[in-house]
Amino acid sequence: MKVEDLYKLYIQYGLVDTDTREIRKNTVFFALKGGNFNGNKFAEEALRKGANYAVVDEKEYKTSENIILVNNVLESLQELANYHRNQLNIPIVALTGSNGKTTTKELINVVLSSKYNTTATIGNLNNHIGVPLTLLSMTSETEVGIVEMGANHHNEIAFLSKIANPNYGYITNFGSAHLEGFGSLEGVIKAKSELYDFIIKNNRKVFVNPNDLTQVEKVKNVEVIIFDESIEFIEANPFVKLKFKDTDITSHLIGAYNFANISAAITIGDYFNVSKEVIKSAIESYIPSNNRSQIINTSKNKIILDAYNANPTSMKAAIESFKLLKDSHKTVVLGDMFELGQYSEAEHQNIANLVSQANFERVIFLGDNFFKTNTDKPKFSNYNELKKYLLENPIINSTILIKGSRGIALERAVELC
Repeated sequence: MKVEDLYKLYIQYGLVDTDTREIRKNTVFFALKGGNFNGNKFAEEALRKGANYAVVDEKEYKTSENIILVNNVLESLQELANYHRNQLNIPIVALTGSNGKTTTKELINVVLSSKYNTTATIGNLNNHIGVPLTLLSMTSETEVGIVEMGANHHNEIAFLSKIANPNYGYITNFGSAHLEGFGSLEGVIKAKSELYDFIIKNNRKVFVNPNDLTQVEKVKNVEVIIFDESIEFIEANPFVKLKFKDTDITSHLIGAYNFANISAAITIGDYFNVSKEVIKSAIESYIPSNNRSQIINTSKNKIILDAYNANPTSMKAAIESFKLLKDSHKTVVLGDMFELGQYSEAEHQNIANLVSQANFERVIFLGDNFFKTNTDKPKFSNYNELKKYLLENPIINSTILIKGSRGIALERAVELC
């Protein structure tokens, strides 16, 4: 089936689903495949639950006229998303980067949605499936689209850019993340810059943080939108406070590293003619969730929970910011960083050295990689050992930074603090 014909079926209700557990009435079900599942097997179930059509790529599962056979379901989903995007006469802002993508996307959305009808990536659904689903969630009422793009290998951002066809691009930063897939920091820079390559090739515009010299170098001789010069950092103790056009803004985000994320949202909002008063209200109303820079007050301690993800760059930034807090008693609980490949041993040792030299009251490590480091601080290879230690040696009356990669699930330690 040609994409134009598939689009006629989709546009009837503008709904696409890929999971029969969350199927919606009148949707088009795309039977995606994974390492441990074959969506083709659920095509009939999707129809029974209310889907109008199901798209499959194995002939034996085309058992009715409402089941559409294509060569490749995933490719059809991506082609449909691109076709739909090109029917929408709206600006789309795309962003990627090593750290802060989702937080920055949320901030941009909260600012722009205060004036426009926006559609943005939900959560961090930012890959070869999430980006198409984001585009297909946009409707005729959407005035601005905001698309987050993630990648852990070369050419992924270039591919996603072709699908999303953005008018504007922004890269949060270039850091030591996914080194296993990118090979080196230089590889990270090359891969993330694929977004700028697309924008520049198509004579569109990029937003640039002038304090990021790598970004500045990448967009030389290109029309750029620089962060507003009036944005001024005040403090992060723990919440980031800043000034914009002589207007004080107090966010609910912790860590000086979030200043750049907020600055991007302010600059983009200002570019789209959102007033400074509305920008202030939007930024101050945003409260992070899902283990991202959350402050949790327990009966014993104040916890800064940042356990959604971690890599060497974000870990260093969190530690440096934590050092600046004026709290008298500070404890650090760190979990392993993943996807570092050959750099894993050295990067974990670097973090162990950095945090051990910071004169925090207590430092505790969790995970196989930190367990291998040369440090005299308490370290544990598994959570049960950490739990036993904290029950026998409780942390009391302290401000605690808890940070680690998603896979280590370090948010479990909150119950022990």
